Amino acid sequence: MSEVWYYKGLYKVRVLTESEGYWIIEALEEFEDIVGGERVKVKVGEQRIVPSNMVHKQKRLAPPVKEHAYELEMEKKLRQLVAKDEKQCKE
Repeated sequence: MSEVWYYKGLYKVRVLTESEGYWIIEALEEFEDIVGGERVKVKVGEQRIVPSNMVHKQKRLAPPVKEHAYELEMEKKLRQLVAKDEKQCKE
């Protein structure tokens, strides 16, 4: 398996071993990762066990996190209130 894969869609890695839920990868470039809430520097050649859904064939960014419908609705109401207030100030 000499293919280049991308960990989290950003960092070049090589997949050494594939299993059902987790893969063993080797870093091909230096990057920072978060493990247990702490930032860890991963050096070139370092091996890590990661979930298989974190490794991708193409370089890409993760999809943006969708806001909750409630937050979007409240933002809309806030805009309406501001517009109404501005309209009253002009009169």
